[in-house]
Amino acid sequence: MGKPLLADFGISISELKKNPSAAIRAADGAPVAILNRNTPEAYLVPADAWEAILDALDDIELARIVRERQGQERIRASIDDL
Repeated sequence: MGKPLLADFGISISELKKNPSAAIRAADGAPVAILNRNTPEAYLVPADAWEAILDALDDIELARIVRERQGQERIRASIDDL
């Protein structure tokens, strides 16, 4: 059983090697699955999408920290003291 394709666009490794810029343009900002014998080996993610993913992961981590610290005693601080 093969791996699921988690992108709307796929391209073989050999096609990608021939013209990587064309693959990126054809996907029009969407992720591209890089296929080896019709099985996804990697994903090519546009820079804007990658930055959005990292921002979302940061938000998830901050939310986890907030939940973890809920109910703890508050410590008052002045910005001038920092």
